[in-house]
Amino acid sequence: MELRHLRYFIAVAEEGSLTLAAEKRLHTAQPSLSRQIRDLEYEVGVQLLIRSVHGIELTAAGRAFLDHARLALTQAEAASEAARRAAQPARASFAIGFLTGYEMDWLPAVMGILRAELPSTEIIIHSQDSPDLAAGLIRGKIDLAFLRPEKEAPGLKFRLLRKDPLIVVMPRDHALTARRSIRLQDIAGQTFIGVSPIRAPTLWAVINEYVKPAGVKPDHQAENLAMAFSLVASTGGIGLLPLYAQNLLPKTVVSRPIQGAPPMVDLVIGYNEANTSPLLKFLLSKLDEIKFRVSGNGSR
Repeated sequence: MELRHLRYFIAVAEEGSLTLAAEKRLHTAQPSLSRQIRDLEYEVGVQLLIRSVHGIELTAAGRAFLDHARLALTQAEAASEAARRAAQPARASFAIGFLTGYEMDWLPAVMGILRAELPSTEIIIHSQDSPDLAAGLIRGKIDLAFLRPEKEAPGLKFRLLRKDPLIVVMPRDHALTARRSIRLQDIAGQTFIGVSPIRAPTLWAVINEYVKPAGVKPDHQAENLAMAFSLVASTGGIGLLPLYAQNLLPKTVVSRPIQGAPPMVDLVIGYNEANTSPLLKFLLSKLDEIKFRVSGNGSR
């Protein structure tokens, strides 16, 4: 069994189609991909995929195999990344990831400490969705990240930084802007802009738990903040986002607090427990100072 077999299998499983996997993900011919999948199934000894009216579906064996295939591929990528880093010149480097938008609060505090105490360190900055940051930590491409506590993150450790309340965002000319705060019942019946359960699974779960008692379901799902703002402005709908989003609002969108106790979403600092970088240990020791610098600036 070769790594390419695992890549092919994962692509087909995620796309649910041999054609889409071949053309969109793997850039190969479908007959060749089909042969590779058959070879994999022959080597494993069981059928992993079946055809149905809905496309390609996983068998029970295929579902079990998928988790292990992802983990094996991730570990192989992490090993390659470790080897590349070991072969590089001795200059110290450190990769930090930020959930997009949070770098406005946390990057100045982190850089202030690093510039003062480790001026020769090369700092690499990533701004991504939380699942991508977790994947970067697992693969060794990112040393430290400010993200959500992702569930599918083997080998990662999380430390709570703070809990962010959710706020309501809406068009500037929306009728609800007349209110100082918004109740859950005010949201019911409105066009509702949700977030992607793939790109923001932790935030999606918090929002869903809050609005479900009122029977609210998303009419649209935004994959990022920019898309959320665009959908709010273009559809006249309203959405729920963490408080930090109000620092990024366009002129066409405004925010209001939630009346009563708002739902909260965790912001954590994450790292791979297998990472032995002394720079990681140094920054973790400065975590309280970093939090103090951010709170001292009045940031949320």
